[in-house]
Amino acid sequence: MRLEDLRTFAAVAQAQGVTGAARRLGVSKSIVSRRLARLEASLNVRLIARTTRGATLTEAGETLHEHAVRITAECEAAVDALSPAGELRGRLRIAAPISYGTLELADVISAFAAAHPGLQVQAAYSDRIVDLVGGGFDVALRVGFLPDSRLMAQRLKAIDGRMVASPAYLAAHGEPVSPEDLINHDMVALGTETWPLRNGGQVISVRPRARFTADSGAGLVAAAIAGLGLALLPDFLADEHIATGRLQVAMRAHPMPQAALFAVRPPAGRAPMKVDAFVRFLRDRLR
Repeated sequence: MRLEDLRTFAAVAQAQGVTGAARRLGVSKSIVSRRLARLEASLNVRLIARTTRGATLTEAGETLHEHAVRITAECEAAVDALSPAGELRGRLRIAAPISYGTLELADVISAFAAAHPGLQVQAAYSDRIVDLVGGGFDVALRVGFLPDSRLMAQRLKAIDGRMVASPAYLAAHGEPVSPEDLINHDMVALGTETWPLRNGGQVISVRPRARFTADSGAGLVAAAIAGLGLALLPDFLADEHIATGRLQVAMRAHPMPQAALFAVRPPAGRAPMKVDAFVRFLRDRLR
């Protein structure tokens, strides 16, 4: 039994498929399939049941998976322990939002890569919520209110936001005063979220009736400026346009609760040294 085969099997189990595992490991799908076949042949047992939707573990695969995760984690910890102090090696895949990522994070991620020449850094910018395991990411940076999940999360920085609209929209439709007024208004949103608003001492959730949806913060800002409706935006997107008068703040009596930037990672075992180092670097720079 080869360690690389065991590591590949663990990646396939976590990603629930060959494609995600290949992306995470940085190898071709054919190499992943070959390693799996070699591992199954060496054990004389079927570990993966392949389906049209991906792959599921057989009973034998379930038994081996727990051991495979522990063994590969211990091997990674041993490599970390043997590395010269501060030297990071391997590959680090990072998912970051376009809106906040290009404004606040791109320089920090680049500085981290420059500080660790032995590390191959791959940054993917998207405002979509990516599947960390299926996408082969080591860590993702997310802005907002983190829902309950199996992911390990660390809060890095507080982020404020507010409800805004264009002066033309507010002149035509009036300014909402209470959450109940929102039922009579068009909104600009991602399309799948709920809006948290403070209502006295409580936080209530409003599902926006979105006239316009976009999968990027820049798209939402443009739609709000064009007068398509109310938008709940973080300050790093809204402040510039509030200062120029293209957007106005609405619902001041019901502000958005404070959100945050989070670093999230898959739940499997202890974080690798490269992930810990990256998160510490981000926290120090963003402070």
